[in-house]
Amino acid sequence: MKAKINGINIAYDDAGSGPAVLLVHGYPLCRRMWRPQAEALREAGYRVIAPDLRGFGDSESGDAPFSMDRFADDMAGLLDHLGIEQAAVAGMSMGGYVLLNLLERHPRRIAAALFVVTRAGADDPAGKNKRTALADEVRRGRPQAVGEAFRGVLFAEQTPARMPGIVAEVEGMMASADPQGLAGGLLAMRERKDYAPSLPSFRLPCLVIGAEQDRAIPPDQSEALAAGLPDSTLRLLPGGGHMVNLEQPEAFNAALVEFLDGLGLQ
Repeated sequence: MKAKINGINIAYDDAGSGPAVLLVHGYPLCRRMWRPQAEALREAGYRVIAPDLRGFGDSESGDAPFSMDRFADDMAGLLDHLGIEQAAVAGMSMGGYVLLNLLERHPRRIAAALFVVTRAGADDPAGKNKRTALADEVRRGRPQAVGEAFRGVLFAEQTPARMPGIVAEVEGMMASADPQGLAGGLLAMRERKDYAPSLPSFRLPCLVIGAEQDRAIPPDQSEALAAGLPDSTLRLLPGGGHMVNLEQPEAFNAALVEFLDGLGLQ
């Protein structure tokens, strides 16, 4: 499905019935990354909305520049379009940065926050420089540079040999991304706000899921995020890396459903 949100077409899946759960994908991915979670949440009695952020998957890019404000406003606009006043919102990696922006600027839309392999802090100067350099490569006509840069940090060490199909699926998502989205997403992440000082003000129920073998967002970042939130549950999952939702779907889904069921939203 597609909806005109803030002047562009946003693609999304909407399935199931019950309390709404909005799933915000990471970079440089799309809504297809949530396939195992969408099925599990539907079966558990939830309405699952999985959009493509602008510039990713089947959503339009619109005009530049990209920003976390724009991503978050698109998500709030999609909830408006669907007539959903409040949703539990899960954000993976870059999707977690979007979630933090939503918590700051659209707090009444969020019933609970689910942070997946993400962090609260902004990039340091070295990190900003890396994002700039990679965005410049994309704009010079080398979008494959993103896949080259991310391939080595997305999975636990044993995953490529144990789950080659999952690796191929994720690589396909990266390869099909719009170059404008790839560059724009990098620059939006580069310019994102440091939310670490703001965490104590986010007083809603929060789940933080980290992965013990995550090489992109190490577990200590998940621990720090959970420690800063007043009402948080931390789950560090073994056997998975940055794509832990695909690498360890059963454990991941169990953590997700257990947390949501405990909120009494049904």
